[in-house]
Amino acid sequence: MRTLLITGPGGSGRTTVAAATALAAARAGHRTLLIGSDRDDTLGAALGVPTGGTPAPAAPGLTVWRPDAARGFRDDLAGLQERAASALDLLGAARLDPEELTPLPGAGELALLRALRDAALAEAHDVLVVDLPPVPEALALLALPEELRRYLRRLLPPERQAARALRPVLGRLAGVPMPAEGLYETTARWDRELAATEAVLADPGTVVRLVAEPGPAGADAVRAAGLGLALRGLRTDLLVANRVLPEDVPADGWLAGPLAQQRKTLDEWRETHPVHPVAHLGRDPRGEDDLAALAAPHTGPDGPPVAWPVTDRLAADGVLVWHIPLPGALREELDLVRRGDELVVTAGPFRRIVPLPSALRRCTVEGAALREGTLAVRFAPDPRLWPRGR
Repeated sequence: MRTLLITGPGGSGRTTVAAATALAAARAGHRTLLIGSDRDDTLGAALGVPTGGTPAPAAPGLTVWRPDAARGFRDDLAGLQERAASALDLLGAARLDPEELTPLPGAGELALLRALRDAALAEAHDVLVVDLPPVPEALALLALPEELRRYLRRLLPPERQAARALRPVLGRLAGVPMPAEGLYETTARWDRELAATEAVLADPGTVVRLVAEPGPAGADAVRAAGLGLALRGLRTDLLVANRVLPEDVPADGWLAGPLAQQRKTLDEWRETHPVHPVAHLGRDPRGEDDLAALAAPHTGPDGPPVAWPVTDRLAADGVLVWHIPLPGALREELDLVRRGDELVVTAGPFRRIVPLPSALRRCTVEGAALREGTLAVRFAPDPRLWPRGR
C-alpha cells in the first residue's frame, strides 16, 4: 500500500491537492481512502460532498473519512473509567457521563494518528491519502508516536515491567507500594499501538508530499519543512507548486513582479526537489471536474527508504561516524548534545532525541561537521568500555 501524507503552509491549498490526488488515484483504478481531520470539512467542500465521522464513498473507488475526535475521546475516557472502577469507587469519585464530555486539545491529532494506523493495518485500500494539518502542527503530529514511546520507556522501563509477576512479593520486601497490574497492561497496550503507528510512518511506502505556492514565503516554508522532515527520517516524494500563474501575461503588467518571484522559486525548488506545478484555476476548486483539472498525481518519483542515521567505520583510525541527513540545515542553527545513551539533535526550531546504538554507547563524541546537507558525528571507542585486542 502507498501512503501519501500531504502538508504545507497554512492557506497553500494542501486540502484541495489532497482531494485531487485521491481522486486521481481512484480514477486510475486504485482503491483509495482519503483521511482528513479539519472540523470545517474543507475536504467535503472540495469534493462537493459532505463527509462525516465514518468512512463514506465520495466517488467510484474513493472513500472519504473524517475521524470523529469527540467520539474517540468519549470512548477512551469511558474505557479508562471502567478499568479504574475500583479505585474510583474507593475514592468516592463521581463518574463522568460520556455525553457531557468535550474533547481536550490534541484529541483531533490523536484521532488522526489512530485512523492512519487502523487504515494501514486493515489493508483494505491500495492508496491512502492523509490531509495533515499545516506544516508546524504536522511535524509535531508525526513526532508524537516516537516521543510518547520514549516517555513511556522512561516512566516505566521494560525491565521493570518484566518483574511484574513478583510485584506482591517485592512490595512486601521493599515496604513500598508497587504499580498496579492495570498500569503495566495499559502501558504495554499504549506502547503496542504507538509502535504500530511508528511502523506505518517508517514504511518504505509512506512518503510526505509538500504543497506550497512558489514565492518567498513558500520557499521559506519548504526549507523549514524539509529540515524538520529530514530530522524525523521522513522522505518527501514530491513538491506540489500550487496556484502557478500563467506565463503568457504582459511583461509590464502588475503580475510581472509575482511572475518573476514565481520563476525564481521554481528554479530553486527544481534543484532540490521533484516539482509538480499546478495551474491557478482563477477560482476556488469545487467538485470533481475542478479537481480533475488540477491533474495532481497520486504517485511521485520512487526513492530509497530513509536510513536515519547511517553508521560507518573509518578504516584509517577506527573512528565510528554517524551520518545524519539534514538538507537545508545551517551550521549556526545546529546543536548537538550527548546525554547518557541518547543524542539530542537540534536543527533550527526542531529537535529530536534518539537512543544511541549499543556500539556508540561505548564511545565518546569526538566532534561533528556539517557538509553538503549531512551532519557527520564522530565517535571514538572508549578504552574503558571496549575490550582490548590481543
